[in-house]
Amino acid sequence: MASIRARKDNGMLFIDFRYQDKRYREQTALGDTAANRKRLQKVLDRIEADIAAGTFDYRRFFPGSKNAAKFDPAPGGMVGPVSAAAVALPSAAASVASTPLFKDFAETWYGEKEVEWRRSYKTTLRATLDRALIPRFGEKEVGQISKADVLAYRAELGKATAKGKQTKLSAARINKMLNPLRQVLNEAADRFDFRTPFDSVKQLKTKRTDVDPFTLAEVKQILDTVRPDFRHYFTVRFFTGLRTGEVDGLQWKYVDFDNRLILVRETIVGGEEEYTKTDGSQRDIQMSQLVFDALQAQFEATGKLGKFVFCNRLGTPLDHKNVTNRVWYPLLRHLNLKQRRPYQCRHTAATLWLASGEAPEWIARQLGHTTTEMLFRVYSRYVPNLTRRDGSAFERLITQTLGTQLLPVKTAPAEEAEQEAELLAENAAQGGDHE
Repeated sequence: MASIRARKDNGMLFIDFRYQDKRYREQTALGDTAANRKRLQKVLDRIEADIAAGTFDYRRFFPGSKNAAKFDPAPGGMVGPVSAAAVALPSAAASVASTPLFKDFAETWYGEKEVEWRRSYKTTLRATLDRALIPRFGEKEVGQISKADVLAYRAELGKATAKGKQTKLSAARINKMLNPLRQVLNEAADRFDFRTPFDSVKQLKTKRTDVDPFTLAEVKQILDTVRPDFRHYFTVRFFTGLRTGEVDGLQWKYVDFDNRLILVRETIVGGEEEYTKTDGSQRDIQMSQLVFDALQAQFEATGKLGKFVFCNRLGTPLDHKNVTNRVWYPLLRHLNLKQRRPYQCRHTAATLWLASGEAPEWIARQLGHTTTEMLFRVYSRYVPNLTRRDGSAFERLITQTLGTQLLPVKTAPAEEAEQEAELLAENAAQGGDHE
């Protein structure tokens, strides 16, 4: 009876079966795991089915085996122990290692998944496949891409430099490039019953990105100095927590003046309208009076130009790169303020809300976070600097309430000597020892 066993010397699996009254053993390069045994059992079932049907093709199952030559067709159309007719119908099973080429399966996977993705993500992923992954792994079978191959590629990325720069690729960038490879190979492993090489390959640890919000005094400086046609734009950015794509893609139909709400429903990515970053990003932001007044003034200025709140003279959305390079950075240099990305306006809103004592749950909803975890993890360290809620409030409380009653009373030297003498006398009267 056919069986699957492991060699004692190296632990690799081999197939043991009988064919034409002879015993054959075929070695594999698969380790002794439950998944590999399951995979080989499927192959073995097909072998036994083909043998029973008289259609077993030895070379198709074991193309590199020296035993395969015994059953190859002889000159004149004959084979060794069996007729040519017996091998004329190839088995439906491929060899143990037969899987699609990476380039072919990657296209299959992409075609199946792209309906789930935003346009911007599809563009990025497509570029990663075409420029990096397919040129590197395209001609290899997905089942033959090993952990060593993945690690070697990751090591190469770690030595590469960013396009047009002298700096090496960041850990975050390397992880983003490897993620499509991970997804393709994991899906292939699931479909073709092999162990994914990413099973024990962890993502590189990335540096925590520190936020660098503006102080309220700096915000005032900026709003007092910025070009008048951008004052309302930055007022909204500083006091709503909108992301860059969200504020650039804001449309008048999503500005509810009656209920004082900004409805975040769409965004602008790469100059095109997109769904929000996540489902949780869809939210209703409450307008402060400052934001309400700014949007009303903006409506008077651009409300008739088009559907976008902040737009150029043609009514089309602002180009955030143009705004950043021609308005934002020159303004910071003019004010001698540290250069920071406009995205820090969002971080500034979060810290100001926290500093003012707003409920964390409310702040999280304003920012489009589903929980308060990120809020406390990212922003809470700035609050003491803004509100002096750094332990000093507790110090004031206990001082005002308890005074100095619990503090040790320091005695004068003469008093200490007198107390020592009294203690000695008392101890002697009691017959005790004193050191």
